[in-house]
Amino acid sequence: MSNRLIDMQHITKSFDGQTVLDDFNLYIRENEFLTLLGPSGCGKTTILRILGGFEKPDKGRVIFDGKDITDLAANKRQLNTVFQKYALFSHMTIAENIAFGLKIRKKSEEYIQDKIRYALKLVNLEGFEKRMPDSLSGGQQQRIAIARAIVNEPKVLLLDEPLGALDLKMRQDMQYELIRLKNELGITFIYVTHDQEEALTMSDTIVVMNQGYIQQIGTPEDIYNEPQNAFVADFIGDSNILGGIMIQDKLVEILGMRFDCVDSGFGSNNPVDVVIRPEDVKLFSIPDNEGPGSAEYEDAAARAAKLNPGRLEGVVTHLIFKGVHYEMTVEAAGFEWLVHSTRMFPVGGRVFMTMDPFNIQIMNKPESDDEKALEFETI
Repeated sequence: MSNRLIDMQHITKSFDGQTVLDDFNLYIRENEFLTLLGPSGCGKTTILRILGGFEKPDKGRVIFDGKDITDLAANKRQLNTVFQKYALFSHMTIAENIAFGLKIRKKSEEYIQDKIRYALKLVNLEGFEKRMPDSLSGGQQQRIAIARAIVNEPKVLLLDEPLGALDLKMRQDMQYELIRLKNELGITFIYVTHDQEEALTMSDTIVVMNQGYIQQIGTPEDIYNEPQNAFVADFIGDSNILGGIMIQDKLVEILGMRFDCVDSGFGSNNPVDVVIRPEDVKLFSIPDNEGPGSAEYEDAAARAAKLNPGRLEGVVTHLIFKGVHYEMTVEAAGFEWLVHSTRMFPVGGRVFMTMDPFNIQIMNKPESDDEKALEFETI
């Protein structure tokens, strides 16, 4: 990844006496697709508005390409914003919408026409120059909004939940379009969403936020596979999150049963949080009416033990077919486990349940509620 392009330093912002961002720090690299991900009210849109020049921080600085732009007007910045509601001018043709910013900058008519053709080709809407916005689908309108932004040749494109108003199929199509555009244009994308799938699909880097604080920064793979706290694990995809005791390095007790794991450095006999993804839970059928000592029961136990010496015995209580996999709930040791598997285990069936040691994620347990929203240093 290239050098830093944007550096937000010690940003504080309040609205009506309520602090939304408190000493917030984040840097963004050139040509990066960075996504701000978090629940409503976590501060992600406020960050975008500060970057775009629509809000001014109470404290702190915004450095862009080595220059302080904290007090620079929005129309003077080399950034363009694409909003969720498109914000197209309904009384203007598509060509007039795209040309709007260029005409304000007093570009020549020849230059403007060249840019309109270039932008429409880039968003796969050639020949739409004379159409009106209300004749287009939602996905087409969003492409025009993007075309209008990119003709101004911004160094950074700010996208504030731009796909939120689209249906599922359009949203998925536009995700691939945005990835293609980012690669072809070679500009920095800063994307705001609360949709975890969007963030995982498109991003080079994800910034997970909660209560105005950064919870974790990393690649989609890092965020999903190595969550740094229970909030991130719970917010990004489905998870089984439960308390455990770290007996010693690489050995954790979960619901009274000891499991091998690969984590270390958590001390001895210390309480921890344990995260196990549903697809990482492995089930082994116990034949009906078989108990300890029977050949069938012991064979199922032995097959489970090959994956991990620790195992729990449970009963399947719920089953849904999801197309790609089965989603099941398994009651074991007083805990309802969420399990995803390509194999079907019937409701009422008895199972042994275990996990590969590499798929058991150990995290420090917060000592207080305040500790659940700590800011992590950027990587």
